Amino acid sequence: MRKWKTLKSEYIYKSRFGNLRKDTCELPNGMIIDDYYVNEYSDWVNAVVLTKDKKMVLVEQYRHAGKDFFLEIPAGKIEENESHEQGILREVREETGFTSLTKPIELGKYMVNPATQTNYIRSYLIVDAFKETNQNLDDTEDITVHLFDFKEIGALLRTNQIKTQLFTVNAYFMAKDFLLENKTEK
Repeated sequence: MRKWKTLKSEYIYKSRFGNLRKDTCELPNGMIIDDYYVNEYSDWVNAVVLTKDKKMVLVEQYRHAGKDFFLEIPAGKIEENESHEQGILREVREETGFTSLTKPIELGKYMVNPATQTNYIRSYLIVDAFKETNQNLDDTEDITVHLFDFKEIGALLRTNQIKTQLFTVNAYFMAKDFLLENKTEK
């Protein structure tokens, strides 16, 4: 197998949310794709946040493209000059008011959609979280915080009893696997 060659790139638009780029690509077999669209986004971080009594902190917010309210783990993009760990701790504090004195545990790093997007997401597990402050939301955010028993989340996800997105599902099962392997889940 060989990689595609990019013959030409042009930006369709650029915004604070991301950029849309149109590439002209030559495939290894010589075929030319004149309009391959690539979404350039910043890297994201998210975290399964667990309190000392094994409650999982979820945020509920409206998602315009999904036209509904979704329960999700805290998440966001990294800001300039910020490490991934600093970014997730800031996002958790801003969105929920929770924090932890325990260092975040990185569960994994993966591409969101390598077919059309350039960004990675890093998922973390934050344990022994506690409520430290009030939320500090951006003007575009309207978030309600919920606490669920960690052991009940899997069944709720498998039976679609909570409306969520793939990143929350993936991070939950990664965290559950990590906790089982490290025998910290009772």
